[in-house]
Amino acid sequence: MNHSSSDHVLHLSDDQLLRQLDPDQRPRHIAFIMDGNGRWAKFKHLPRIAGHRQGLLALRDILGTCHELDIPIVTIYAFSYENWNRPEYETTQLMALLEEYLEHERARFQEYKTRFLPIGRLDSLPASIQSLLQTVKEETQHFTQHTLTVALSYGGRSEIIDAINHLITDVQNGVLLNQPVNETLFQQYLATANVPDPDLLIRTSGENRLSNFLLWQIAYTELYFTKTFWPDFRRRELILALLDYQTRERRFGGLSHAVTH
Repeated sequence: MNHSSSDHVLHLSDDQLLRQLDPDQRPRHIAFIMDGNGRWAKFKHLPRIAGHRQGLLALRDILGTCHELDIPIVTIYAFSYENWNRPEYETTQLMALLEEYLEHERARFQEYKTRFLPIGRLDSLPASIQSLLQTVKEETQHFTQHTLTVALSYGGRSEIIDAINHLITDVQNGVLLNQPVNETLFQQYLATANVPDPDLLIRTSGENRLSNFLLWQIAYTELYFTKTFWPDFRRRELILALLDYQTRERRFGGLSHAVTH
């Protein structure tokens, strides 16, 4: 659904908005398509990399707010597999920025007791980044209360194809014997195995599409689209999204409570 804030909340302060949030209706897992960094920079007559740097500041703010609101799981679409089609100078800059971000945020993952989980075709990333991703993953793997899943060189279709191939290999090697494939089994072959599906997916910058992100996992996820560019998506915008989310009735294919009574 497209987002349109009700007039009665737009004039409220952040604290007043926060008081309207129902802790019992907060999502357990939010996924973000962090879109609009380049356009943000273009409108400000800045190089695209400046938009990506500002986007990291927004990410830090959003992760801090999610921690404040005790939202256990966050997944971000950091770099799609299709992004490799961008000019080499831009992908090189983005990889350098990713490495810089990871080195800088390692301490914050410890502070927030957050498990860092990179997913995607990570072997296509530069070797130095692969090594750093593995290091940060290992040093946070004992945390259980909060998870940050970062999709890098990721595509939803390729994730499903990779899962099928892995499953076929296990059948050929005798790991799976006469076992029917159902959703529960198949999910264990996805990159997000043992991570609950997102309750809410937020996409910024006014694009109303999924762009090959978590195609299996978002079957019943609530969708929230905003025209705000990602670098400008901060604490207040997130609270507005959560207020919108808590008005939704999640039926998962069933009937509403009103219809059943």
